[in-house]
Amino acid sequence: MEQAKYEQMQTMLNKLEDVKNSQESIIDKINHIITDLFQNPDKDLEKVMEEAHQRASDNVDNIREAMEEYEIKFNKAQQA
Repeated sequence: MEQAKYEQMQTMLNKLEDVKNSQESIIDKINHIITDLFQNPDKDLEKVMEEAHQRASDNVDNIREAMEEYEIKFNKAQQA
């Protein structure tokens, strides 16, 4: 694999990892809010936070799957 293509693909993997980490951070922050809601209940806010948590979790799963598929392409390209 030529060096430029290798660097481009590695950069893409790094960006995907960064996005995944950001989504995981969002999940952590949402969990803190949900925990705080045990002290000061608000059903409307709780519902919104639970939905946001689910969407962020789905995003992490989707990004992880995309990363795995891209890593397979990356590894195949390195062997070519």
